[in-house]
Amino acid sequence: MHQALPPYEALPGEVSMEELPGSKAEMPPGTTVMTQSTTVTVEEPPPPRDHLVWSLCTTLYGNFCCLGLLAFFFSVKSRDRKMLGDNSGALSYGSTAKCLNITALVINIVIVIITVIVVTILVVSARHYSHPYG
Repeated sequence: MHQALPPYEALPGEVSMEELPGSKAEMPPGTTVMTQSTTVTVEEPPPPRDHLVWSLCTTLYGNFCCLGLLAFFFSVKSRDRKMLGDNSGALSYGSTAKCLNITALVINIVIVIITVIVVTILVVSARHYSHPYG
């Protein structure tokens, strides 16, 4: 189905491109040559995320074991790397900040659930013991 390409031959050093068959030098004057070009645009990947706002919220509202502060530190380092053009370093620091934020969020959710359960148990047991005959 596919035609085999002809083998490439190295040109001797004394031969120029104008002397080859089919070059513009062989064409009669006034001949128009149509050429076709292809333009390829390569989009840059989006810059890595630094999760700075999330880290700031984690620092202010859920700073369990200083995980929020560490996440904020890594977010700032990620933003610095992004400004310097080091996308791989920014991606690494941003990924670490994201993991620390997720860990702090999960720990804070567990603490809230445990607190709600403990308060509910204390309220129910206080009502039960406040009316011993009732």
